[in-house]
Amino acid sequence: MKLSDKEFKAMGTPLRRTLQRTVEYPNFVRMGLQAQDSDILEIGCGSGYGASLLYKQHPRSYLGIDLMPEQLALAERLSLPGAEFRLADAADLAQVADQSKDLVVIFGVLHHIPEWRKVVSECARVLRPGGRLFVEEPDGGFILGWERLFHWGHPDEMLRLRQLEAALQQNGMQIQRKLYAFGFGVYAAKKEGMIN
Repeated sequence: MKLSDKEFKAMGTPLRRTLQRTVEYPNFVRMGLQAQDSDILEIGCGSGYGASLLYKQHPRSYLGIDLMPEQLALAERLSLPGAEFRLADAADLAQVADQSKDLVVIFGVLHHIPEWRKVVSECARVLRPGGRLFVEEPDGGFILGWERLFHWGHPDEMLRLRQLEAALQQNGMQIQRKLYAFGFGVYAAKKEGMIN
């Protein structure tokens, strides 16, 4: 689902970028995110700020997808060499080949997607054996409180972290590390199987 106008504006603020740069991305790095010479898919790339952080590690390729053309227009302005930004639904990644990515990165967007379980399944499909998924998400209880205050229009059925953990495991993803803080869960999961 697309962001409401309120949340779209909030996601473009310096505060949001500061949190992504100083908290979210460093958490992924501490959990083992190594993007050098990797083929990366970012789900919900937004304005491309996450891509700019990942590019500091010199990936082989980067594909960012988002449902909002407004976000993709902002991402394209970054002019990251070799980065590709596409309009796509994360619950149907038919345009991304099986086992074509080393890393999938999600900076807190699954809770916006009613069909988030399909997104997890698609992430597992596009990852190579031994590929890794890094995901950060707020728990549904946190979002319910946030929604009461700000009315940003999140889905009625809230993603719960325990459900996310179960979905990762059901899709052949081994959770290697996890962190809970302030209503958020941060995960590093590895697709079962040997690296080709």
